[in-house]
Amino acid sequence: MISERERGSMALEMAIVAPALVALLLMMIGLGRVTLARGAIDAAARDAARQASIARDPATARSAALTSARAALAREGLACSPSVEVDSTGFSVPVGKSAAVVARVSCEVDLADVAIPGFPGTKRLTSSFTSPIDPYRARGAQR
Repeated sequence: MISERERGSMALEMAIVAPALVALLLMMIGLGRVTLARGAIDAAARDAARQASIARDPATARSAALTSARAALAREGLACSPSVEVDSTGFSVPVGKSAAVVARVSCEVDLADVAIPGFPGTKRLTSSFTSPIDPYRARGAQR
């Protein structure tokens, strides 16, 4: 049984605790979305590097990497326009020597719908991946 002095204290406690709980929930949602987006960017960089490494020349490598990164991000459900950089200096290494291609994928992730003070509206995520070029496969020179 609630006494006269305690009447309304539960409402006051909820008024104090509820905003903190809602902010905590929104923070967890925001961090979860960033984690999922980071995984998608990592997958896109891995796919881009792999596709670039099986190309025969730097121009084809850049084109294949961009196409592959966009497809990976779409497959993961991440709606962003990726920036893909390919370090294709490995194509100038003579056949028979070890070489690699590095793909860097950057994407601006929209977090505006997670409205928490201090939480950014967007976050730029970047990932890179290195994939070896087959040392005995013919390849075109760096352009």
